[in-house]
Amino acid sequence: MAYGPPPSPGQGQQPGHGWQQPQQPPWQQPGNAWQQPQQPQQAQPQPGAAWQQPQPGGGTAQMPGHYGPVSDDDKTWSLMAYVGQFLVGAIAPAIVYFGKAGSPFVRRHAAQGLNMGIAAIAVWFVFGLLSLAVDVLIWVPLLFTAAVMFFLVYAGRAANRGEFRRVPAAVAWPILK
Repeated sequence: MAYGPPPSPGQGQQPGHGWQQPQQPPWQQPGNAWQQPQQPQQAQPQPGAAWQQPQPGGGTAQMPGHYGPVSDDDKTWSLMAYVGQFLVGAIAPAIVYFGKAGSPFVRRHAAQGLNMGIAAIAVWFVFGLLSLAVDVLIWVPLLFTAAVMFFLVYAGRAANRGEFRRVPAAVAWPILK
């Protein structure tokens, strides 16, 4: 049995004279449904869910927290809500949150970044005061800051790709929505 395309009829061979059509593998032949690959099951929405099923005409699904196509400007603003915290702390996501509130994508990233900044300020204030009494407690805000920096990079990379990654509530206290 030869594999590959048959020679074209212009090369001295006529269809039906000297060559055969390659046969399909048994699992692709009609009537052998027992070996055909299964189609993946699509998730069924719950009543009142905030997303839509894909449309037969090639439309895209709206998953929870996904806001459709995201412009490059929105990606940049969302990224600045995280990266700006390395320079000016909670001021950067506050500027993004109040300055670009029209885009739900940017607003969600800015709210998460601002929640992380507020949490970091609160942890530093409380445990900074407590460390005056017990010296070992100074490690709590230092470790919290390391976790915040890790999740700033984690969420910032997702924002730059046009996605949203939720940061754990222990790091980004759910204050703003």
